[in-house]
Amino acid sequence: MKNQSNQENKIKFYKKSIIENSVNVFLLLIPFIILLFSMFVGRYSISPDIIIKIFLSKIIYIEPTWDPTMESVIFDVRLPRAIAAMIVGAGLSVSGASFQGLFKNPLVSPQILGVSAGAGFGAAIALLLWEKVYIVQLCAFLGGIFAVTFTYRISKIHKTTPLLMLVLSGMVTAALFSALTSLIKYVADPWNKLPAIVFWLMGSFNAVSRRDLVFLGPLIIAGLIVLFLIRWRINVLSLGDEEARSMGINTEQLKFIIILSATVITASCVCISGIIGWVGLIIPHVGRILVGPDHKKLIPASLLLGASYLLFVDDVARSVVSTEIPIGILTAIIGAPFFAYLIRKSKSGWNY
Repeated sequence: MKNQSNQENKIKFYKKSIIENSVNVFLLLIPFIILLFSMFVGRYSISPDIIIKIFLSKIIYIEPTWDPTMESVIFDVRLPRAIAAMIVGAGLSVSGASFQGLFKNPLVSPQILGVSAGAGFGAAIALLLWEKVYIVQLCAFLGGIFAVTFTYRISKIHKTTPLLMLVLSGMVTAALFSALTSLIKYVADPWNKLPAIVFWLMGSFNAVSRRDLVFLGPLIIAGLIVLFLIRWRINVLSLGDEEARSMGINTEQLKFIIILSATVITASCVCISGIIGWVGLIIPHVGRILVGPDHKKLIPASLLLGASYLLFVDDVARSVVSTEIPIGILTAIIGAPFFAYLIRKSKSGWNY
């Protein structure tokens, strides 16, 4: 009887290992598959064999038999855009997963502390007054940082930062900066300025360049590295402040590091693509379904899933109709019904 029980346990263990390995292989392969597929998507038609030859020509010598325009389309337009979508998707997803663990709340997204509202206000001012791309991005970044700093300062009570106060302060900050953005749109020129502001706020990768990746990409990657290195501490923090402090964790310092890293990531993402919602809310839940609530596994899974998801949505946005659909619209259309499905499915509760 005992031998039979041991045999059953071994079978369960092997089955679990096979499933986990299959999930890991899927998570590692899917971003590269979608990235390759993205090179084929676009209004400028390029055959797959030509695309493969163009990439191979950067590694080994192949005599060019293709139009130089094709090479420019791939390396100056499609590849930077695809990489930007992957970085932004990964950044928003990891920020969302970190915040959900920090706040112990499945409804939390990277925008909870007002960073997107502040960045949107900064960008709206820049579009109203200057319109230069680098000034818009700088103002958006500074606006996001200022909004979260404002949230953090008004939530501080006796040298501590209660999570409930952070959430409430974030709601106040987001409402304030959203109202200020609406005021900017109200006074903007309805023929030129207003459409530019509205379109920017809806999110898009159509204006991404290599310069964006060079200047903003490292900020996102740096924030991702920090959250990746402290991901096990988020598990401890999700137990509660008292339990975390009893294990030697400086909770206030850890909260500050998580908030700072996620804020820099989200503000940089908004600078690249405008405001894109639902990614940081939905993808961590998908990650929990696949790998469980342990942040040691959830953070890497969210990174890979977020990169794959946003890249796929961007491919749909620029190919499904003749004019490009703002990606923020698509993420909401896909994310809201899916989140409703998760709510119905998780009647017993949520795991963080």
